[in-house]
Amino acid sequence: MSRTIRILGGLAILLLVSGPAVSQTPMAKPMTTPMPAETTPMPMAPAEAAPMAPASPADGHTVHVTAPHVVNGKVMGPYHHYCKVLSPEPVIECLCYLSNDPNARLEQVEYILAKSITRSGAVPLANWNKNWHDHKQEIATGRVQVLDMPPDKAKEVADLVSTTDGIIFHLWPRDAKVPSGNVIIAQSVGHVNLNSADFKKGAMEKPPAAPPSR
Repeated sequence: MSRTIRILGGLAILLLVSGPAVSQTPMAKPMTTPMPAETTPMPMAPAEAAPMAPASPADGHTVHVTAPHVVNGKVMGPYHHYCKVLSPEPVIECLCYLSNDPNARLEQVEYILAKSITRSGAVPLANWNKNWHDHKQEIATGRVQVLDMPPDKAKEVADLVSTTDGIIFHLWPRDAKVPSGNVIIAQSVGHVNLNSADFKKGAMEKPPAAPPSR
């Protein structure tokens, strides 16, 4: 298993295990009729296992991050990102909601790709400056928060994501009753255009080395 998937897959699930409560009942009055010395236990029917739902592409969006975005020139959010690793370069997808309410509406999708992919001929510089953003620059502003995990693990996630670029598709305007069909490319807050030298330099960035095992 790659280090990327260990960080962004396993770190986001924090389980709280609690034992079942034991109920107390009043003690019964002593029986006046003598009980037989031995009784034969009733056979127990085998427990039926609950059916397992098949795995689906919707599974695994468990890395929880918040960050504001710029939509049509206006800062909105912060949006709650629920992210999943698709491949170890990394390539990541995030479902973005305005809140963490279970019935919150999906408003945006963000794709996060390693700079070694986006800056090696896949994305022209002019297109990148218009539509993409550098996560190292965004994280440095302090606006990105990795939630639901210990601080050291959150830092590992942030350090990994800082080697990536992102592009945000805004799908459903907040005040609209229905989607219009017009997709807006949102931006990170504080996005900075790059020159050719800095753009190419970013292509050399690699994920940080794995920390030593404890």
